Amino acid sequence: MSSIFVITDYFMICSGQTGRQVQTIAENIEDKLRELKVRKIGLEGDKEKSWILLDFGAVIVHIFTQEQRNFYQLEKLWSDAPRRTWETG
Repeated sequence: MSSIFVITDYFMICSGQTGRQVQTIAENIEDKLRELKVRKIGLEGDKEKSWILLDFGAVIVHIFTQEQRNFYQLEKLWSDAPRRTWETG
């Protein structure tokens, strides 16, 4: 008998141009989700500011500098997963 474990429902992958932008994006996401009473489970990478991971359980947010995003290419790991593109104005 095989078991399937669902760790998260969605990954959000985004990037900023600088470490400061990466940190600001992370702070804004945390603020907005806190307003919605969404509890953060974990935070990784906030000291380096080149890759911050925010864990909200059903959603994991990866925020990279563009250089780190190009290097790790997380999109390739889940290349067969459905994608949703979100453009900001």
